[in-house]
Amino acid sequence: MPGNQHTRTVTRFGPFEADLQTQELRKQGRRLRLPGQSFQILKMLLERPGELVTREELRTALWPSDTFVDFEHGLHAGVNRLREALGDSADSPRLVETLPRRGYRFIGAITPPISVPQPLEGGSAAQPVSAAVETNRATAARPQVSSPPRADHPQRELGVQVAKLARADRSVLAK
Repeated sequence: MPGNQHTRTVTRFGPFEADLQTQELRKQGRRLRLPGQSFQILKMLLERPGELVTREELRTALWPSDTFVDFEHGLHAGVNRLREALGDSADSPRLVETLPRRGYRFIGAITPPISVPQPLEGGSAAQPVSAAVETNRATAARPQVSSPPRADHPQRELGVQVAKLARADRSVLAK
């Protein structure tokens, strides 16, 4: 049911994936520890790749106006934790570049974000894998014309994998 799901955006860059909804950072599928403020910095940078995100914008987003903190120290620490998680450095940046006294810029290559349908609480995904296998069984008699999966279409890759499972299941059942 389309009304029972929402979309989660995952941004990929290099070996990393940032789930902007759940605030999780993964490297090659393994979850990395990244504090909330550092993830918020990453999210702001990823939302505007190649553009300056000013120190003032970061301060406004990270600390409410009635919060009194050592902003310089807090921002510096947050960016350092982000760089540490990404294996990046201020001296020779590959992902997060410092623009002195102005702010930061994301300079890494971003793979176009993918939207992953997610069930809402109490709901279910539009079509579970078992239903997809049943659908493939029903249409298996028709000739299949398909091109090889492309890396920029993960849903297509999933469909190919489900079709392979259905064919394997049919061959086991036929014996």
